[in-house]
Amino acid sequence: MIFRQLFDNVSSTYTYLVAARRGGEALIIDPVLEKVSRYLQLLRELDVQLVKAVDTHLHADHVTGLGALRDRTHCVTVMGEQSKVDVVSMRLSDGDRLQIEGVCLEVIYTPGHTDDSYSFVMPDRVFTGDTLLIRGTGRTDFQNGDARAQYESLFGRLLRLPEEMLVYPAHDYKGDTVSTIGEEKAFNPRLQVRSIDEYVALMNALHLPKPEMMDVAVPANMRIGLRQEELVHHGWALSVQQAMDLLGQRDTTMIDLRERHEREKHGSIPGAVHAPYRELRESLLPGGVLYELAATMNQRLVFYCAFGERSAMAVQAAQGAKLASACHIHGGMDAWKKAGGPVQIVTGLLPDFSPCFQPFNSHLRVIT
Repeated sequence: MIFRQLFDNVSSTYTYLVAARRGGEALIIDPVLEKVSRYLQLLRELDVQLVKAVDTHLHADHVTGLGALRDRTHCVTVMGEQSKVDVVSMRLSDGDRLQIEGVCLEVIYTPGHTDDSYSFVMPDRVFTGDTLLIRGTGRTDFQNGDARAQYESLFGRLLRLPEEMLVYPAHDYKGDTVSTIGEEKAFNPRLQVRSIDEYVALMNALHLPKPEMMDVAVPANMRIGLRQEELVHHGWALSVQQAMDLLGQRDTTMIDLRERHEREKHGSIPGAVHAPYRELRESLLPGGVLYELAATMNQRLVFYCAFGERSAMAVQAAQGAKLASACHIHGGMDAWKKAGGPVQIVTGLLPDFSPCFQPFNSHLRVIT
């Protein structure tokens, strides 16, 4: 496995790069905006392709690199479903899996520092964000922080992991780089409490100064979404109602860009075919399935994803490939369901996108 721990000395933030092999897919956790050029250089040097950029929570001490990495690499941006960030490409919930080629991280909801804090677990290590730090824990006095919730996240979730598991936090202010669950249980002073009330009293007595960057970082990090309205002005976006009117038309193909677990969890638009976003660019080249579907078979491609972020990037790529009829559903599956659009529930294990683009109707049932 390729693993790199990177450090921003201004905000004392650790950023983590993970990939299974050279030439393969990579993900990055908690990137910092000012370090994006360094990340891109490292990606080139390691010969890996960034496909997902993840924030463990809404940061208050630095501006996230999620938006810049999305714009530079067309990666999928990922956060927890509780996050109030305007738009991210993929939202995770407790018990989900965050996957790239050869790498799988278990997703644990660990609120307390903020109400959108998540941790990510691999077989031998856990990325704890600001929930569990090395010899400390994240403050709980802003951004809907809650010391009681953090106690449960710590003692009910993280500290139940194997004691030999490595702990990689989002910050450290003393120069420590890694710990273990066992070390933190034994030596972390904030964990030597006898009750939840004692922990709450300890956290409420900290009286820490507000992060210097908070008034800049939080508003900036709330607005990392693509400006989907720009696609409306170009005529490349459909409202949900316009998309509904196209259902069943022979000259239109709905393209679901989400990953399999998203389809199984949230359902799909009836008759849509599955073309995961990570495989999009190759299929838009001459000879690729989507290119031939549009250029040779005169199909109008209507992309959609969870919230419209991936599909907005897909439309831009399709237009760049001279597929002028391509468009996307503004607001994605989230807007479709809120408007009462019909949904097919995906049941059973389905193959990823078929080169023949056969709709998987035999595996679906319709909910209206």
